[in-house]
Amino acid sequence: MGKRRRMYWLLKTEPEEWSWEDQRSNGGVSTWDGVRNRQAVNHMKAMRAGDRCFFYHSGAAARRVVGVVEVVKPWYTIAAGGEDGAVDVRSLGEMRKPVELREIKAEAEAKAMKGFALLKQPRLSVVPVPEGIWERICEMGGGYGDAAAEEEEEEAQPSSPEEEEQDE
Repeated sequence: MGKRRRMYWLLKTEPEEWSWEDQRSNGGVSTWDGVRNRQAVNHMKAMRAGDRCFFYHSGAAARRVVGVVEVVKPWYTIAAGGEDGAVDVRSLGEMRKPVELREIKAEAEAKAMKGFALLKQPRLSVVPVPEGIWERICEMGGGYGDAAAEEEEEEAQPSSPEEEEQDE
């Protein structure tokens, strides 16, 4: 059996209720709960450890992608009856430049964001993000956190035991 490919998501939050600053000051790990819409809950139930999510500030004053989190604990129930649940997420990094909703809409007009659920179902609080759209939004935001440093670190790692011996 093959390993499941990483999936990408967008999680919306009102900054007055839970902001990127709250996420970071919380040690970077938090429980993402309080989602009631059936479709959004189903998206959360589909999440697996290692999936990546855009942290999106919603609300009139700040509609934008501000950071990236990773699912560290998939869906679990938090109340009797099994209706209420959550996923746990860990901060990976802040976008170098927040990506505004208006910028995403402008890309949609150019077809780069065609079919993106954020634009088709704007009231849904959890939506899937196709990989190509994930990459484009990351590009628009200049990347996030130490993503570039992590990639450099991975590239610098020896790829075979022989290379490790040569480095010693």
